[in-house]
Amino acid sequence: MSNMPHNLDDEARAELLCYLVVSQLVARALTDKWLTTENLVESLRIWLRANNGSAEWQDRLILVHAANCLAPRLSIPFPSDEPSLARLYGVDRWQLDYRSPAVQSAYRACVEYLSHR
Repeated sequence: MSNMPHNLDDEARAELLCYLVVSQLVARALTDKWLTTENLVESLRIWLRANNGSAEWQDRLILVHAANCLAPRLSIPFPSDEPSLARLYGVDRWQLDYRSPAVQSAYRACVEYLSHR
């Protein structure tokens, strides 16, 4: 991905994409619907604020598009009950729990996805 967010390194970019993908998968598990683009843009803004990140609007749209493309293609074991879904996030709800096998699988998929862009 050229022209990526100006203060996000590759690891932060993968973490942000992972956050968006997991958010998509959680929404799907809870409601049987994907998040709207507007929901994803708001999630991206929240993640950036919580992590002191900065990204130009084109780069934000690239990551939102990537989350929309990647989430439906993932075939990873993913929880479906609310308590298990809540445990995917840290205490502050803006960070993922990377000890979770589902989050680890999503993160690896995001790294792979971004490495081919």
